[in-house]
Amino acid sequence: MNELVESPFKREPNEPSPAQSTSLVLAGEAQRAVAEVQAQMLMARANPRDPVKAMDLIQGDCMRPGLAEQAVYEYSRGGSAITGPSIKLVEAAARRWGNIMCGIKEIRHDGYSECKAEAWDLESGFYDYRTFHVEHVRDTKQGRKRVTDERDIYELVANMGQRRKRAVLMSVIPGDVFDTAIKQCEVTNRAHADVSPANILRLLQSFEPFGVTREMVEKKYQRSIEAITPAQVLHLKRIWLSLRDQVGTIDQFFDVAAPAQPSASDAVNAVKDALARDKDSPRGKRLVNKRLAEEGESMDPPTEVVEPPDAPEQGSS
Repeated sequence: MNELVESPFKREPNEPSPAQSTSLVLAGEAQRAVAEVQAQMLMARANPRDPVKAMDLIQGDCMRPGLAEQAVYEYSRGGSAITGPSIKLVEAAARRWGNIMCGIKEIRHDGYSECKAEAWDLESGFYDYRTFHVEHVRDTKQGRKRVTDERDIYELVANMGQRRKRAVLMSVIPGDVFDTAIKQCEVTNRAHADVSPANILRLLQSFEPFGVTREMVEKKYQRSIEAITPAQVLHLKRIWLSLRDQVGTIDQFFDVAAPAQPSASDAVNAVKDALARDKDSPRGKRLVNKRLAEEGESMDPPTEVVEPPDAPEQGSS
């Protein structure tokens, strides 16, 4: 009968296996996360928010021109203007509203990121989230280009995540909070609208990275830039904010002229000019005539057909 040789690998009594150790670690991490959330919820319910005081603080923030100028975005959809609170205003309101946990989580993969934006009202327990997929690709005029730099990937994910973060925060915080905040920002902007030439010049320069020219702005408001009103200055700042946050596109706000396509007559004239500069080149003349033949024209004058004279009748004297 064969005897079992003693193994050199032994497990001490009550020592967990590797699988059991991993399970214990995961369980410990989960318990720690649950304990942290429970502690935050207990602190939130022990110190409930005062909606009146929170609203007063939010309106006080909206009286600052720096926040009021960036408080609202605007874009066009179906021929009508769509406006809403920007991420700057939403984050300012969330800080004052209090007892809210929010953020963006990312799991990086090769060529894309799986992300989750979430917001949690610790006092009421209401939770909302958005999951989204971000390809590490940037759209350019030359087409889609792969993004590999760490900083570029971070900015790409952060830009996409800010929109979802705004959406979940707006679902957690009551909507009338933002309605009141936007009205207060509009009052602040009207009181501090700067229509000085220097400020208007800075505003026009801020549009240059997006390809918006002075002529496009003047055409939009049907007046010279020197005669622009305070309300129109605020509207331009709102458009700039939408372009910066990639909420809207240039053609939604301005008349973008399409590049002119050369007509057939223009092409024919260009060929004629080229031939006029080199009349003595047989090869050039053949190429030009071939091109013009496709357009239905020809540089060569029509050949005159001369009928031969009648032959005399046979047998005539």
